[in-house]
Amino acid sequence: MFKFLKQLEFALAATLLGLIVFLVFIAAIMRFFGHPLIWSVDLAQLMFIWVCFFGATKAMREKSHIGIDFLVRRLSRRHRFGLECLISAVILVFLALLAAEGYKLTLLNRQRLFGDSGLSYAWVTAAVPVGCAMICAALIGNLVKAWQRRNDGHTLVYSRSETEAPATMDL
Repeated sequence: MFKFLKQLEFALAATLLGLIVFLVFIAAIMRFFGHPLIWSVDLAQLMFIWVCFFGATKAMREKSHIGIDFLVRRLSRRHRFGLECLISAVILVFLALLAAEGYKLTLLNRQRLFGDSGLSYAWVTAAVPVGCAMICAALIGNLVKAWQRRNDGHTLVYSRSETEAPATMDL
């Protein structure tokens, strides 16, 4: 089930990114010939925010976010694990608040049109609560895995251990 969701998420992100590139290329060509696609920038921005959240979710799940561990790497594994769990709780609360506010914003923007595209601006703002929910799910998955393996001395919430494979582009 989770593998299918990861594959679907990757496929959606790759498709959206490909569409962005194609759309921007076509818009540039059309503008060169004097027939600009006025709505193309709006649609590219809409797809880009969704790609950002898909990418952030993938990075969270694969522990690929950039981190500065100058101070925390000096802690023992047990203390570092505890600190990462505490930080995860803070991040989950923040993401929940952001998702709640994003949901309210999405409801407020249902009638507003997004530029010249004719689409509802809610499609843009919906990326925030949906993206926050996806990141929360990835973080909770990392927390559960780390908690189940807390006694192995290697598995952490944010840092890859020597036994964890680096991120790949598997579909």
